Amino acid sequence: MGVERTMEYISELLKMRRKKKKKPMQTVALRVACIDCEGCERKIKQILFGVKGVKSVVVDTKQQKVTVMGYIEPKKVLEAAKSTRKKVELWPYVPYTMVANPYISQAYDKKAPPNMVRKVLDTASVNETTIDDSYSIIFSDENPNSCSIM
Repeated sequence: MGVERTMEYISELLKMRRKKKKKPMQTVALRVACIDCEGCERKIKQILFGVKGVKSVVVDTKQQKVTVMGYIEPKKVLEAAKSTRKKVELWPYVPYTMVANPYISQAYDKKAPPNMVRKVLDTASVNETTIDDSYSIIFSDENPNSCSIM
């Protein structure tokens, strides 16, 4: 009975062992300033391939965009890209069809690629369209203290 008990105990320990959660396959898009030459492109690729879990790195020098695919965390990729001493941020642009109001001042960006606008929160459009009620009451016929010029 001693050997059987020991085997049961060990098997239970193995079942209770924490299983590592596999990270899902993700695509991280970064905007990296000053990708002018092949040397800058190669430097960024080398550093990003050094991050554990990276499967592919695609650099678009025209849009200054770097796309990283793999089993990665965006935060780690961003930190690794910042180690190149270049200005790096997550890709701030989305297709204009994805934004509720793409023509507000915060969304429009002259540097944005074609058919893209800057990602903004929806609260900006709400703040611009609200009308203060006190100004609309000034010319109301129901208000006895309203403007009498009209």
